[in-house]
Amino acid sequence: MTECDHCGASFDGEEEYLRHLRDEHAGELSRIEQRRVKGLTESEDSDGIPTVAVYGVTLVGILIAGALAYVLLAGGGSAAEDVKTEPHSSGSVHEHGTMNVTIDGRTLDFSKDRFQMQDRNFFHYEAGSGERWHVHGQRVTLEYGLSTLGIQVTKNSVTFEGTTYNDDDEGTSITFEVNGESVNPRDYVLQEGDHVRVIVTTE
Repeated sequence: MTECDHCGASFDGEEEYLRHLRDEHAGELSRIEQRRVKGLTESEDSDGIPTVAVYGVTLVGILIAGALAYVLLAGGGSAAEDVKTEPHSSGSVHEHGTMNVTIDGRTLDFSKDRFQMQDRNFFHYEAGSGERWHVHGQRVTLEYGLSTLGIQVTKNSVTFEGTTYNDDDEGTSITFEVNGESVNPRDYVLQEGDHVRVIVTTE
């Protein structure tokens, strides 16, 4: 039990007593009492919740909200869009298909040396033939296969020989199709017998 030297009131705890000094006797306090009141680290708000606790909960809420916003908005799209699938298990499969790539009126000839055996592990053309591509691994996406040929793509752009064509640009149209169906090259995993068409047209 603590008794107030100024008014004789009694208090069960030290913090309750210091709050009483601060609230009722602020102008009468000795230097020692002033230091003790100043050292009071917790005060109660109108709901009886310690201010430090209120600040702590608020800070945690801000951090959680910021983390969620980053996950949802980073890079201007969903987090799933930014995850690039990488091939693996080289030699576990041997699949083939055909591909036609025409960029701004120019159809690429995959029998040329520059397109032959650029990636020995997962995707390539071989033996001087540009008729069939070969896949030798799991999770080989269309995006990955094209990248081994020097063609960088996103779901709405193609970059080849230093020029980027974007489907959002006026007069530019980009088509990614597999077996006649539109696909996202980042997500689509190549399979046996696939016929790929990549067409870029500009006005």
